[in-house]
Amino acid sequence: MIKAAYIHIPFCEHICHYCDFNKVFLKNQPVGEYLDSLDIEMDLALKEVPASRLDSIFVGGGTPTALNEKQLEKLCGIIKRQLPYDSFTEYTFEANPGDLSEEKLQILHDAGVNRLSFGVQTFNDELLKRIGRSHRARDVFQSIEAAKKVGFDNISIDLIYSLPGQTLQDFKDTLETSFTLDIAHYSGYSLIIEPKTVFYNLMRKGKLPTPGEDVEAEMYELLMEEMDKHGFAQYEISNFAKPGYESRHNITYWDNKWYYGFGAGAHGYVKGLRRSNHGPLKKYMEPIENGQLPILEEHKVPLEEQMEEEMFLGLRKTEGVSISRFKERFGKDPLELFEVQIKQHTEKELIVAGEEHIKLTRRGRFLGNEVFQSFIG
Repeated sequence: MIKAAYIHIPFCEHICHYCDFNKVFLKNQPVGEYLDSLDIEMDLALKEVPASRLDSIFVGGGTPTALNEKQLEKLCGIIKRQLPYDSFTEYTFEANPGDLSEEKLQILHDAGVNRLSFGVQTFNDELLKRIGRSHRARDVFQSIEAAKKVGFDNISIDLIYSLPGQTLQDFKDTLETSFTLDIAHYSGYSLIIEPKTVFYNLMRKGKLPTPGEDVEAEMYELLMEEMDKHGFAQYEISNFAKPGYESRHNITYWDNKWYYGFGAGAHGYVKGLRRSNHGPLKKYMEPIENGQLPILEEHKVPLEEQMEEEMFLGLRKTEGVSISRFKERFGKDPLELFEVQIKQHTEKELIVAGEEHIKLTRRGRFLGNEVFQSFIG
């Protein structure tokens, strides 16, 4: 049963220097036609695999809130018409600080959106400029205050550390500032330099002064310590929440469950098939005009791969992989199936295998990628 949906809105007013997501500059783009295509795609997909009431809907990008009020209203109308959800569904919109007028916030709230995720990244205005962000620290406070005024009480922000030129003190200052916001959820990610980004090109030219691995590890340690100190439980490698405010949508991914993926470049996992859509707008919209789903790739996940995914996705969670759930799902004991990897990482004190769960140790969180990689055949 599919209980989650991801919807991709690929438009941005500015392109950040580190971003490799599927996105285009908003200006002069066929936004209305794109939303029409999204509407038809949802219709086609839901006829193929009908949905029951969804536990989570996540609208990401790009920057969904870069749409104007009329376009935003149209998008929310499409989602309301196509997807079965109610007031108990976690319904998230990604937002850029400074993009959200009171009218846009009201449109989202009236449509049933009950969670906002702001891409804050840092409160250092110089760093924001350096990484290509269009907002400044003051915009974060104004946007969050405006969101609360409209009635949003489930608000998350993203922070990035190990930015070019960032010091440990810079990151400490950002964390201290962020705790004054009175919000329920934080995501903290180390900068990953991806191909086809501004930062990647600068790195290749030797013009990207990143803090280095040791400082990055200190920043992650600081992140975990400060979150714990301020009452935010770490429920996944990069995510922290007040009790009851964990992201249900992201847990869908880490629990290796099925979910719809709608929009240009979106990924979905439906009935054992991992699918990805065409990314360029024209290539995404053309098959839809002919009554076909805009699928670029489709991969039927074999049992062995499903079990590997269950391990490396589940290990991202603080609680780890449930042994009983693994047995119930696959009819095999993960302690036997992955005996070699578990023994290897237990000896290195990177994971601990108890009677109920296999999970990363605190040390293992710093070397998570090394652990995850070992479970991929």
